[in-house]
Amino acid sequence: PTPAAWILHVAHCGSTLLARGLEGPDPGGPGAPLVIREPLALRQAAVARAAGDAAGDDQLRLAALSLGRRYAPATPTVIKANVPVNFAAEALLAGQPEAPVICLYFPLEAYLAAVLRSDNHRGWVTAVTTELAAPLTAEAGPLPAPDPVTRAAWLWLGQMRVYARLLQAGGPRRSLDADTLFADPAGTLTAAAALFGLPLGPDDLAAVVAGPLFRSYAKNPAAAFDEAQRQARRAQARAALGDDLARARATVEALAAAAGRPLPDRLPAPLTGIAPPLLA
Repeated sequence: PTPAAWILHVAHCGSTLLARGLEGPDPGGPGAPLVIREPLALRQAAVARAAGDAAGDDQLRLAALSLGRRYAPATPTVIKANVPVNFAAEALLAGQPEAPVICLYFPLEAYLAAVLRSDNHRGWVTAVTTELAAPLTAEAGPLPAPDPVTRAAWLWLGQMRVYARLLQAGGPRRSLDADTLFADPAGTLTAAAALFGLPLGPDDLAAVVAGPLFRSYAKNPAAAFDEAQRQARRAQARAALGDDLARARATVEALAAAAGRPLPDRLPAPLTGIAPPLLA
């Protein structure tokens, strides 16, 4: 089997934008990279593993091998996973040190603003942390309180612990702060395409950046959306959170101290630029 290229991410952080950008200016056309977004089989295997299913690891490997098939021998298939896969990533990548990986994330406050900005988002936080309670407890300790803000802090800490280990293992694994993607899409896509070995030249990537992708909502291309709107939405969400931001930070610091495993100040191996402080 040949390894796939992986986009791991924490949700609501521009992963669809990155994945669609790496499809090039002619998605699905001859020679375009194959990018698979959040395949259900992979999520099901990761959730089964999180629930203690003894067959989870075998299901995970089978899903990854099936999805990673190459249709152009020199070009890896890119797989954008989803949150449950983060907690199976080390098992998934075991024995594949050559597989390129991007760990896409937000520092804590930007993450909270993204995942707590509506009742629907808070419902997702509650559902996914319930589903992943076992690996989250192993990574971040017991959940201190059942409210969505505490759950979001717990989930963020667990994912940062996994990402830190993956990145510290070395190889073609890179961290990517989502705001770097939003601020410098051309530089970020260029670095990501080079890491993954995708056949996208400067003209291809310039066409992607100049096209409609970065002026519309990635999950709904019919809706106009740009960086100014993203920043306004974040500011509104941060204002609405108020004191909850400080409470979430205190939760992360208390959980990290209780485990005796402090987080690194920044995630290592940035794809491009300088990684921001995690607790920013």
